[in-house]
Amino acid sequence: MTTVLVVDDQPLQRFGFRMLLESQDDLDVVGEAGHGTEAVRLTAELRPDVVLMDIRMPGMDGMEATRRIVAAGSRSRVLILTTFDLDEYAYAGLRAGASGFLVKDAMPEELLSGIRAVASGDAVVAPSLTRRLLDAYVHRLPSPAEPGPDRRIAALTEREREVLTVIGQGWTNTEIAGRLHLAESTVKTHVSRILAKTGARDRVQAVILAYDTRLVTPEQ
Repeated sequence: MTTVLVVDDQPLQRFGFRMLLESQDDLDVVGEAGHGTEAVRLTAELRPDVVLMDIRMPGMDGMEATRRIVAAGSRSRVLILTTFDLDEYAYAGLRAGASGFLVKDAMPEELLSGIRAVASGDAVVAPSLTRRLLDAYVHRLPSPAEPGPDRRIAALTEREREVLTVIGQGWTNTEIAGRLHLAESTVKTHVSRILAKTGARDRVQAVILAYDTRLVTPEQ
């Protein structure tokens, strides 16, 4: 059973999410929050597998709530909900440590599969969609403080660095296996080692790392 905390400042929206999620045998809504402060408190108290997080809320918004949940070392994974005209907030949320994002007009089955994916440790955002989002907002990245390789990148082998680069370019594991002539199980091993060595929480965070360290740029 995957437990979910629903966070949204609209009661009707929360009700709709609850009805959808509780129609599934493997999903259980353990709580609801109407603002960020309550979301942080209930996450610590209820320890849900997934926090379904709205962004724009009164008081503490979803980005700050996500940042605090992640900083507290919570086992809960955050899935951010946004609208098409708020992609910049989704980007900031991913950088705050969220495991992915969905748009609010996604099909019900997309939301359900997204929650299950996040709960299992995968990223929700399709790699190509992640790439487009980061391309749109890569200008927000700060300039490197000093020349030279990032310590996280320096810890990687040449092959791991190559795999991280193509992850950042939006390649799936299947595509990486085919183009680099590797077994898919080997690719998964490389991805796991990359996450462990760099401290990235999941694939989405690995993509952001590839951009942060300039392994990938919008022109590539």
